[in-house]
Amino acid sequence: MEARELVLWHARGRQLVGSAFVLAPGLAGSAWIGSDARRRPVKVLARAFGARDLAIGLGTVIALDRGTPVRGWIEAGVLSDAIDTVASLLAGSSIPPAIRWPCVALGAGSAALGARLAPQFHAAPAPIPGETPESALTGHPAQP
Repeated sequence: MEARELVLWHARGRQLVGSAFVLAPGLAGSAWIGSDARRRPVKVLARAFGARDLAIGLGTVIALDRGTPVRGWIEAGVLSDAIDTVASLLAGSSIPPAIRWPCVALGAGSAALGARLAPQFHAAPAPIPGETPESALTGHPAQP
């Protein structure tokens, strides 16, 4: 799989995760921190987290679509994933180990993938064939 396709899949995954946290913060948050995610104040932070990931994913896809620089979007994802990973580690036993360790692995793996891919995007890529900024938002290809 070439770097461009990996970046697109990674961005789509980020959009999915971000959307889940925005739309169902208690449920999505429970998969990361446990039952505390169902508390109203925690849902505020979960939605903010989701909005951040959704924005980074959308920004990446739109940049790929328009043929504009993508590296900064990828690097923003690397930074957010690295911070999420460290935050999960710092939380220690307040997050059940059965939840914490898979989330640490996912965050670290996502950060590592982004760090590996970002240097390959020092120039603006060609736009995604058949995709428009509107289709990047909806996930549906443009109609001819």
